[in-house]
Amino acid sequence: MISIRRRTLGVVLLVFGISMSVIGVTSYHDAAHEVEELYDANLAQNARLLEGLTHAPLANEQRNALLASLNNTFQRADLADKRIAGHRYESKLAFQLWEGDRLLLRSSNAPTEPFTERLEGYTYSSVAGHEWRIYALNTPQQGQRVIVGEREDVRGELVTLIALRTLIPDLLGLPVLALLLWWAIGWGLRPLSQVANAIRKRDPHNLQPLAVAQLPGEIMPIAEALNRLLERIRQLRVREKRFIADAAHELRTPLAVLDLHAQNALTTESAEDRRDALDQLRDGVMRATRLVSQLLTLARLDPEADALPYRHAVNVLHEVREALAKLSPLASERGQLLQLEADEKTHWQLSLEPGAIDTLIQNLVGNALQHSPKGSTIRITLERQDAGIRLIVDDQGPGIPADERARATERFYRAGPGAGAGLGLSIVERLLERHGGWLALEDAPAGGLRVVATLP
Repeated sequence: MISIRRRTLGVVLLVFGISMSVIGVTSYHDAAHEVEELYDANLAQNARLLEGLTHAPLANEQRNALLASLNNTFQRADLADKRIAGHRYESKLAFQLWEGDRLLLRSSNAPTEPFTERLEGYTYSSVAGHEWRIYALNTPQQGQRVIVGEREDVRGELVTLIALRTLIPDLLGLPVLALLLWWAIGWGLRPLSQVANAIRKRDPHNLQPLAVAQLPGEIMPIAEALNRLLERIRQLRVREKRFIADAAHELRTPLAVLDLHAQNALTTESAEDRRDALDQLRDGVMRATRLVSQLLTLARLDPEADALPYRHAVNVLHEVREALAKLSPLASERGQLLQLEADEKTHWQLSLEPGAIDTLIQNLVGNALQHSPKGSTIRITLERQDAGIRLIVDDQGPGIPADERARATERFYRAGPGAGAGLGLSIVERLLERHGGWLALEDAPAGGLRVVATLP
């Protein structure tokens, strides 16, 4: 995977390179244009200079001598890049001095015909296979015309050379800039590397939060997210250890009782005693199975666990009936009656976690069956209210004293010697919390305990 430094450097250099390319092209064209303007101005200046020399108030003999001296001087320009000290570009400049149709003076590299028929101004002309930039200066009062030309290839070479030299600092500075950016990005990301090294060197069992006091603001959210993750992992480990300890504690006695019943069944010689021991062994297995099921359900419904996997629309009345049907054999065995009261015309649809109603009925009605005497009636009522759907379970047992109801939902709290594992109400409360609901314990109208579970 590409590093943040390389990716950032690549993006910065790409943006910088595109920007510099646009700026460079623009600067090149601007510089070339300005240099062209400068050379055009130089042509005009040379033409004015020649005009001034040839129009000086001199006698004809002196004027002819001046023209001859100028002609001899410019003929030497052909040798400037060979034998005589000068510049190799001198021979690429040319001029003509016309008086009417008569050529008074020209440079050695200028043709004998006019460079251009244009009387005045700038133009381009092709002479001897070369393109020339021409400037013509006309003096009508004396009938003379000065034509100055410059080879376009030489001018183009000079313009390009000058314009390109303006880009050299940018081209040379790009590698230096890349190195400086590489160092600067690395320096800026150093705190991130330090955090990574601290995490890499940390002991796997060390779940203490990372120190965030000295971290930059950009890395702070990452460190805080890691700290939240470490805290969640720590809590998960605490819950795991607590669950293992609770399971071991609660299963130790039932398993010891099961072992005792098994030994009694193996050692007794009476068929009746053996059968009694096996019945007690079967009852103990059922209680242990219920305890394990409740422990697993409690672990799954931990309020700090992940959010609900998904919810779907269920008919609460239909779900309650199916759950009660599963408990009917147990109620019949104890001579108890399960009575459901609900309005068939009411809309009973709710969005719930799969199996939520079954878990509620199994624990609430199961507790009611266990604590109510034989021949009693367990009344289950469904009510639709603005707050949601209320599931009410009334039993005819001893109930729970008002001062102990606050602790009734604690894990492994038992209301009496005949109570179960003390997990039923705790499971119900946590399931309701997952759905945003709540649990209330009250006195039943006919005596016993009323449990009200509200699903919003």
